[in-house]
Amino acid sequence: MSDVVTPPTSPVSRERSMQIKRLSVISAARQVRLLSRVELTELTGLSPATLTPLVRNLIAEGYLIERGPGASRSGRPRAMLQFNPRAELVAAVSLEPGRMSCEIADSDGTVTAHRTARLGGDIVETVCRFIPELVGDALPSLRGVAIAAPGVSSGGAVRLAPSVGLVEGRPIGESVQRRLGVAVVVDNDVNLMAAGEHAAGAGTDVADLLLLHVADGIGAGLILDGKVRRGAAGAAGEVGFLPLDADDLGHDGVGPFEAHWSESAIAERVVALRPGRRPDFPVPALIELSRDHADAARYLEALLAAWARLIVSCACVVDPGRVLLSGAAAQLDDAALDRLQTLVAIGAPAATEVRRAMLGDRAVLHGAISYALSAAATGMPTLL
Repeated sequence: MSDVVTPPTSPVSRERSMQIKRLSVISAARQVRLLSRVELTELTGLSPATLTPLVRNLIAEGYLIERGPGASRSGRPRAMLQFNPRAELVAAVSLEPGRMSCEIADSDGTVTAHRTARLGGDIVETVCRFIPELVGDALPSLRGVAIAAPGVSSGGAVRLAPSVGLVEGRPIGESVQRRLGVAVVVDNDVNLMAAGEHAAGAGTDVADLLLLHVADGIGAGLILDGKVRRGAAGAAGEVGFLPLDADDLGHDGVGPFEAHWSESAIAERVVALRPGRRPDFPVPALIELSRDHADAARYLEALLAAWARLIVSCACVVDPGRVLLSGAAAQLDDAALDRLQTLVAIGAPAATEVRRAMLGDRAVLHGAISYALSAAATGMPTLL
């Protein structure tokens, strides 16, 4: 009988195995925050012999902080380990018409640095300059970057974002990833809002939801089974391109639905109804005007009916169960929101709850944190 020869273990496999074990310790510590080594062993399933050097390294890297003995019901109190959220920093970059904002946050969502500047010159150059300047000496703790753009994103490339100068697909994610050497995710800003509301806002208790964001354009972020859905080309949720009639077959970066029912369109109608300065908040201005202006009241009803048709159209296809209103849509007062809910209930094929999103401008940040940490947790660069 011949001897069975066991092939040597690949060094790459050993390295990857240790990386997986390391990430499991970080994940457990991040979730529990304060725990003993025994509890860490129980949560990860790793032996004390394997866990000890991992914990030692994570303390040296700043992930874990040694604390005093914790309370014990029996025996000697155990030394405790505390997860340090500042050991994981993420950068959330938001590309907006005419400007770019960048925030650095830890894994708790606490913002440590912020900067907003005019959007001029090359976007990649600006992003790769801003982030190291904001992170400063903590640059080794940067785990990931999430870039939100008001357009279609696929494979780290952005297109149909004329408001920030990105009409044709440009691989900004790949370029930033190569320059900074960390995981980078690039996605539509509304997808990030939906992810943020699901992670820390009005959607934490559901697995399926649709976020409808009304601004200069109209977009939707869709989460099904707890995951953001982007579609084959990253264009899922581009509801602003919903055709209003058979003649709406072309576009120049602006969809026919959003051309009629966006925040900008509402502002124009308010000015036409009551000549004067363009309102900073068109929806509340319209609601106020509708109280004693018959044409404004009719336009408000038409607006609510249009938004309801959009929501019902989405509900017919994906049945999200809950719809969150964001941006200008979240500025509806209670009476208008109730009317919108009634119109949706009449037309939707299944129960569809309509409520306001909670996080406002913070939704993108929370979504970016969730994205960037998930990308970093894989130990591999990620482009969406």
